[in-house]
Amino acid sequence: MRHRKLGKTDLQLPVIAFGAWALGGGYWGEQDDEASAAAIGAALDAGIDAIDTAPIYGLGRSEEVVGRAIAGRRDEVRLLTKIGLRWDCTDGEHFIKGKLPDGRPLDIYKNSRPESVRLEVERSLQRLGVEQLDLVQVHWPDITTPIADTMGALAELRAEGKLAAIGVSNYDVDQLTQAQRALGDVPLASNQPIYSLVQRGIEADVLPWARENDVGIVVYSPLEQGLLTGKVRADRSFGDDEGRSKRTSFSAENRARVNALVDEFVAPVAAAHSATLAQTVLAWTVQQPGISVALVGARNAEQARENAAAGDLTLSADEHASIDQAFATLRLEEPAQA
Repeated sequence: MRHRKLGKTDLQLPVIAFGAWALGGGYWGEQDDEASAAAIGAALDAGIDAIDTAPIYGLGRSEEVVGRAIAGRRDEVRLLTKIGLRWDCTDGEHFIKGKLPDGRPLDIYKNSRPESVRLEVERSLQRLGVEQLDLVQVHWPDITTPIADTMGALAELRAEGKLAAIGVSNYDVDQLTQAQRALGDVPLASNQPIYSLVQRGIEADVLPWARENDVGIVVYSPLEQGLLTGKVRADRSFGDDEGRSKRTSFSAENRARVNALVDEFVAPVAAAHSATLAQTVLAWTVQQPGISVALVGARNAEQARENAAAGDLTLSADEHASIDQAFATLRLEEPAQA
């Protein structure tokens, strides 16, 4: 598995990291904890030695599952988690409504206040069963808290040895600039935005800024929640309670458009390398200039091993360009307003 240094830090991460979002259940449906542990073990054995999680994933469950799975293997894994989304208080900016496992309503708030930052880091350390976190990222910008205050709290925790590196997620260029300025001599390790062949918005500004300022880019949803695997065809139906049913890219018309490009441009490259469509798309992703790491979920050991193989796949310049140029012309149709 290829590794890359994250920005100006000393943190070395695999180009394919384990995304532990689904391990919390919820959005993706129920998940078996034993299968999750097996997936993590298989990922580590295959060279995926970094795991990205967050307190909000399953309201602590994802971190707890990860903590149990890595017990005895702490030296083999880099742990990436987040702060800034609270379901247990109403301070900050209201973010989204959700549901508890028993169906009761749940309100989630963006809260990056210094006292909340410290509390969340302490709780993550406890759930994960470790003394230090390798990377702590601000999950979403919080307009109720100055970025400098949040960065100051994280820098204090870094000085105390509770975390090694500081990153952010879903920040735009102005917010990234503020965060970098507030940290001073402490490097801003990374930004974690959404990015894929279908979601390429960061190419306009965030990605060039990151390259210029040597800030790592750790992307999430590189497979567009499974759409780019070629397994989600236009005739598949999604219930109203499934999150993907609300995504523009998952309308039947847009799935047909995406799959047509996958079939015409990705499939031949995959066949030439004896690789899966997903592995080929991931290889394209981590070969994009400025992309450091792609986060990929796995719900079982087989999926984890498939993901790991993508980290050793290199496309030729022509193969990469053909896929890149084909999807650059993709335009998704917005759903009609009711």
